[in-house]
Amino acid sequence: MKWKEQLLTLTPYQPGRPIDSVKREYGLEKIIKLASNENPFGSSSEVVSALQDAISGFALYPDGYATNLREAMTNFLQVEKEQLIFGNGADNLIQIISRSFLQSGRNTVMANPTFSQYKHNAIIDGAEIREIELVNGEHDLDAMLEAIDNETAVVWLCSPNNPTGVYITKEKLTAFLEKVPEQTLVVIDDAYHDYVVADDFYDSLEFVKKYNNVIVLRTFSKIYGIASLRVGYGVAHKDIIRVLEPSREPFNVNTLGQIAAIAALEDQEFVNECKQRNREGMEQLEQFCAEHQLHYYPSQANFILIDFGSSGDEVFQYLLEKGYIVRSGNALGFPTFIRVTIGSKEQNSGLIEMMKQYLQEKTSVPNETM
Repeated sequence: MKWKEQLLTLTPYQPGRPIDSVKREYGLEKIIKLASNENPFGSSSEVVSALQDAISGFALYPDGYATNLREAMTNFLQVEKEQLIFGNGADNLIQIISRSFLQSGRNTVMANPTFSQYKHNAIIDGAEIREIELVNGEHDLDAMLEAIDNETAVVWLCSPNNPTGVYITKEKLTAFLEKVPEQTLVVIDDAYHDYVVADDFYDSLEFVKKYNNVIVLRTFSKIYGIASLRVGYGVAHKDIIRVLEPSREPFNVNTLGQIAAIAALEDQEFVNECKQRNREGMEQLEQFCAEHQLHYYPSQANFILIDFGSSGDEVFQYLLEKGYIVRSGNALGFPTFIRVTIGSKEQNSGLIEMMKQYLQEKTSVPNETM
């Protein structure tokens, strides 16, 4: 068959281990999953109520224009309806952007390591990929600027960055955007922006107002806690959205997802509570790292990347067998790290005890027989 050659060596995205399979494999009754940056506090009660009321109409296609959700987002963000595009999660929007801009003869610039789907889609679409190494977990914006040329179609900025959690400051991002050519699209992936507490963080929607070559991607999968329903959205100048729309699949956001997203948006009290509890949990993990002199990247997201100085796969496996699913840093470009999603206070405490146990066993020296 006449496959695209790049597909023959490309591996699919590897999600975190599912809870049920881990239970069966290791005979465990309870599993705590802290691997996929999901919200440990679930979703708003408003979401549950809205979905309980939506018990009919499943034979009908979703609203392909997401009319009600579009109106709710327009009011919440104070943007025009034509500035919005919706996706089956932000991943779908990354795919749409890649499909629309990237092809053989063009290039795309991104950090390394960063969210894997930027590169994944660029490979499928045949574009040249220019990866710029992180500096202390942060985007090297100067080097990224140097990598841009007349054939650069898209620049990807994940801030806070996945997997490090390090963000770009408002001052640095403003200076960067001033120098990017107008014909190059800059994607600001805002998946974790709701968790940021840093004073010098930016409001990405201000950049959309100022620059016609910026699109901001956001998701309901993180702090809003409806990851299973897959709702993401993009905000940009309406000229960008108009050109992107033909690449969007019809009915790509399901009916329940649209209903849940509207309800989630209305409960900002829940969002603020999750933000506060996430920061408290982050402090728990940071204190553990400080006590055991483990390097970590200061994170403004809902996860933390911790260096154990040994195989991340080994730490992952040890914790897995104890009932805690985290993410090995090996596949993320940090082979001696693990990435831990911030859980509830109780979940964090339990995980910390297991990590302490791992460190104790790692440092203990068995008695030698003479």
